[in-house]
Amino acid sequence: MVGHALVWHEQTPGWVFEGAHGAALDPELLLSRLRTHIRTVVGRYRGRVHAWDVVNEAFEDDGTWRKTPWYTTLGEEFVAKAFEFAHEADPDAQLYYNDYNLWKMPKCRAAVRLVKSLGERGIRIDGVGEQAHWVLAGPGIEEIEPAVVELAKTGGQVMFTELDIDPLPRPEELIGADVSKRVERTAELDPYADGLPEGVQQRLAQRYGDVFDMFVKHRAVSRVTFWNVTDADTWLNNWPVPGRTNHPLLWDRQGRPKAAFDAVVNALRRG
Repeated sequence: MVGHALVWHEQTPGWVFEGAHGAALDPELLLSRLRTHIRTVVGRYRGRVHAWDVVNEAFEDDGTWRKTPWYTTLGEEFVAKAFEFAHEADPDAQLYYNDYNLWKMPKCRAAVRLVKSLGERGIRIDGVGEQAHWVLAGPGIEEIEPAVVELAKTGGQVMFTELDIDPLPRPEELIGADVSKRVERTAELDPYADGLPEGVQQRLAQRYGDVFDMFVKHRAVSRVTFWNVTDADTWLNNWPVPGRTNHPLLWDRQGRPKAAFDAVVNALRRG
């Protein structure tokens, strides 16, 4: 079991970044809250949760630090501290960094630098997970694979942690997984409310087959986790277009295996 995620700006209550009794936020107070949170959660499940996504989405696509309240108050050191606190709370747990769009090389290199920096300081980090919220048209294998190679050079695990492939149209600026972004539903953006046409079904299967052929090629890829199980449960029914009928997974809305399921099984057999 992998715990997801200890530090993520999108799921941190606003009061965490407020000073005591209306005063300005003291960095030491925020650091204390970070420590208490991680020690409480990881300590509660010590010995039962195998690994933790310690920090989620700390970088922008261009490789710069995301200007979250964690970063603006504590600087980049908040990441190192989070990993230190997690290791203190459960020395046997594996610890990961997780992000999306790591196929974009500037962001990939930032993750590589992070792993190396923590390692040089003697701070435990066991691997990097890429969220893998992709679409039919991209990113291409020729874009994903070089990032796998670069991340593998750190000596840690490479994981694809939130895999789904969106067959519906999506504006280019919404490629990725920035959950703060939304766009209004239109008929053009929700074309398959009555089911996925056979031609698109086959394209989705081919895409999954190509992706898994690449996964099994690289032994550094230690885990692939789908982001939900059936199309009825996918978060993509409501993001980035609320109310859509989406079809990104291996099982349809009735829980029946799709052509994409067979494509994945065949890729694993070939591997």
